[in-house]
Amino acid sequence: MTDNKVIELKSQETQASFTDALSELVRQGARQIIAQAVEAELSEFLSTYDDLKDETGRQGVVRNGYLPKRTITTGVGAVDIQVPKVRDRTGQGIKFNSLLLPPYLKRSRSVEEVLPWLYLKGVSTGDFSEALSALLGSEAKGLSAATISRLKAKWREEYQTWQGRSLRHKRYVYVWADGIYFNIRNGEAQCILVLIGVTDSGEKELMGIEPGYRESALSWKSLLLKLKDQGLQYAPQVATGDGALGFWKALPEVFPSTKPQRCWVHKTANVLNKLPKKLQPEAKRALWEIYRAETKADASQAFERFIKTYQAKYPEATECLAKDRDVLLTFYDFPAEHWAHIRSTNPIESTFATVRLRTDKTRGAVSPDSILSFVFKLVQSAQKRWHRIRGFKHLGDVIEGIAFKDGIRVEQEIQTTTHQKAA
Repeated sequence: MTDNKVIELKSQETQASFTDALSELVRQGARQIIAQAVEAELSEFLSTYDDLKDETGRQGVVRNGYLPKRTITTGVGAVDIQVPKVRDRTGQGIKFNSLLLPPYLKRSRSVEEVLPWLYLKGVSTGDFSEALSALLGSEAKGLSAATISRLKAKWREEYQTWQGRSLRHKRYVYVWADGIYFNIRNGEAQCILVLIGVTDSGEKELMGIEPGYRESALSWKSLLLKLKDQGLQYAPQVATGDGALGFWKALPEVFPSTKPQRCWVHKTANVLNKLPKKLQPEAKRALWEIYRAETKADASQAFERFIKTYQAKYPEATECLAKDRDVLLTFYDFPAEHWAHIRSTNPIESTFATVRLRTDKTRGAVSPDSILSFVFKLVQSAQKRWHRIRGFKHLGDVIEGIAFKDGIRVEQEIQTTTHQKAA
């Protein structure tokens, strides 16, 4: 064996030893944090019974050791914990039940969020423990096939409960719509219709999620009507989506005042697909000049330039762009801070990017009954990391119907012009 090989092996051993030591250190830290949190919870619990005494005048509720040690699977691996218990000297049956570590908890929420992803990637129920062991560096105790089956049933129940929630006090200013396809058993393709909205406070929320038939207008209409049945009273100001959706036929039937905005990401891809590859980089820059223009007039000028450049030799590409001209430029009539959000369906695309890449993996692994609850759980997990839209303070102006021109309030524009003339 060469000296270089020996050095490489020793380096790998040192690195592995360091990684194992670091993992153990992280787990120790997790144990300490959990123990401290539960101790604080216990202290607060005992303080509520400070005035309670037994017949002899002693403290009525006191500490009484610990429950048997148990293992919880967390995002840093398996962590052994012990929950303290109390003794009730008054005979009232007072018990301490930790809200942080309830008796039934065997895995942290972060691990539960991993499970739908693994299932959608084609990992069978029997392989979950092995898959999680690779991810967490532990044996992933408690994740048997029966446990996974119970979790799947729980996800379905959560989805049904969420479907019945009230939207009476909700107001969504902007909406993104898209249809996501998944391969399921028997080689079928299941389309899931997804609606994500921006509330009047600027938060992004999952509005609706339903199975659909090839993104048909009828399926979209059914979803939109269900939202109204749940109490949604106000029509969104703008809806953004791909031009191929049946959504655009259904939208004016349910929310006629909502303005359509075609997604520039989809439109760019559709136009470029109709051009030779060697021309696509330059054409992409030309399209970028349209929707990145400072004003609607500048965008229209760039639009015309693109049409004149490619119309003679590539009429299909220019027709694809020209047919949606008006609805591609809707965003110019809204606050400039919101343009980056409403001119594409990026919130849906980014959420499902990984899922789209794994679509083929789901064949044979997911049934039509399961796919909906899995997708629901995926979006719920992603929603926790969504950020408010920029310039959310302008949403009130949009709701009130204040006009915007090239991203600026018309009132403000008039005042600025008047001031400049006076100067």
